[in-house]
Amino acid sequence: MNLPLRFYWSLLMRRMPAMMALFLVCSCLAVVTAFQLPPTFESTARLQVDPPQIPDEMVVSMVQTEAAEQLQLIQEQLMTRANLIEIAQKYQVFDNMSALTPDRVVQGMRDSTRIFRSGGRGQATLMSLTFEASDGQTAANVVNDYVTLVLEANSSFRRERAENTLSFFEQESERLAAEIDTQSNRIIEFKNQNVNALPDDLLYRQDRQSTLQERVGRLEQDRAAIVGQRSEMIAVFEATGRLGNDTRRTLSPEELRVQELDVQLAEALTIYSESNPRVIQLRGQIAQLERSIAGAQPREGEEVEDTELSFLDITLAEMDQRIEQIDLEITRVNDELERLSLAIAATATNSITLERLDRDLQSARARYNTVLENLNQARMAERIEINAQGQRISLIEGASVPQEPSGPPRKRIAAMGAAIGMGLALAYFVLLEILNQKVRHPAELQARFQIMPIGVIPYLDSRAERWRRRSVQLAVLAAVIVGVPAALYYVHTELVPLEIIANRVLAQLGLA
Repeated sequence: MNLPLRFYWSLLMRRMPAMMALFLVCSCLAVVTAFQLPPTFESTARLQVDPPQIPDEMVVSMVQTEAAEQLQLIQEQLMTRANLIEIAQKYQVFDNMSALTPDRVVQGMRDSTRIFRSGGRGQATLMSLTFEASDGQTAANVVNDYVTLVLEANSSFRRERAENTLSFFEQESERLAAEIDTQSNRIIEFKNQNVNALPDDLLYRQDRQSTLQERVGRLEQDRAAIVGQRSEMIAVFEATGRLGNDTRRTLSPEELRVQELDVQLAEALTIYSESNPRVIQLRGQIAQLERSIAGAQPREGEEVEDTELSFLDITLAEMDQRIEQIDLEITRVNDELERLSLAIAATATNSITLERLDRDLQSARARYNTVLENLNQARMAERIEINAQGQRISLIEGASVPQEPSGPPRKRIAAMGAAIGMGLALAYFVLLEILNQKVRHPAELQARFQIMPIGVIPYLDSRAERWRRRSVQLAVLAAVIVGVPAALYYVHTELVPLEIIANRVLAQLGLA
């Protein structure tokens, strides 16, 4: 509802003492706190990420982490609990370190540390480390330890990455070399087990098979010819009592034998070579008979009928022996043909198996060659990291001992306390208006009950009511005056120092 401004002005004047008390208490506390806070000193160090001294086109680095990401990882490692507690205890950063819990020490170190990173496309990647302490030497010492940890973390990070990569490729190369040896032994063992059915000799076996088939055909033809000749000879002898024409009567048995041996020699040369024992034997018999004929020629018209039978027996025996040899040779050739057929049939399966084994071997060799290339690169990259020739973090400006305190911002703290007091005073006024539901003005009667009052008689407090109301106001004011400083003191001594809280608030407001 709309009430006259004079009414609110009167309420403001009535509540002004309490509001002024809140404002003055907060302002005084802020001023006292600002001037009681001990001076603080800040020390800063600046670092930068240097590009690799050897271009990546020549040697590829095994550490492919971006500079900004690497700085972020190093920052997280730097601000670990163990590092912060160790540095705080080393330099006794806070007063009464023995009385502080590790959690408070870690939180205090993190609140006193500021890390700023900058960089981007086409810009240098920079990092600044700032620490705030109660004296300049401590701040500089802490920042220098921070810088040492950052440089060591960067060096160990890149060196460990390179060493781990090198170790991986060394183990992988050994594993692949063993796999290649195993696969090669499998191939050798398989070839030894199937030496007569390997695909490399398939063409030879097929040619050999064709040759043997032709040889079987010739042997069968020779056998048929000898069998036919034998039958014909027997038939002629049974019909005529002689082995041939009358002209043979003038030939001696030795001469007839030479003719038969010549025929056998001609047949043998069609099958065997000159060095064959059969050919040598036939030539020896012919030579011996020729020497015998040359020593004793038969007389003119001598009858040879008595020798016909013995000559027939000898000739038939030789023919039977020849037929037996041909049968043995046919059996041997057929056996070899059977073995060749089995080997040719098994060659297809063996070829598939060998192709699979060889494919696995080639795959292992390809992976092994790739691993060897990566291994050589990893070795070069490790040498680069050991010699600090790769990307690294370098110190631009070390931490120096500050000569002038950097804080606390006393004026800002005092102004902030005054603003808080003003806010509490206004909140006190608004809160009382919200909680007060009494009718205090004729306009409220008209708005609430829809009536027009004829006259207004104000409520007259009794002396006891006035005393009670003033007592409550004084009690609230005393509670504020005493309770707020007590609460701040408890927070400062038992929880978090006020300077840290002030720095946090100023940082949130952008005033730090």
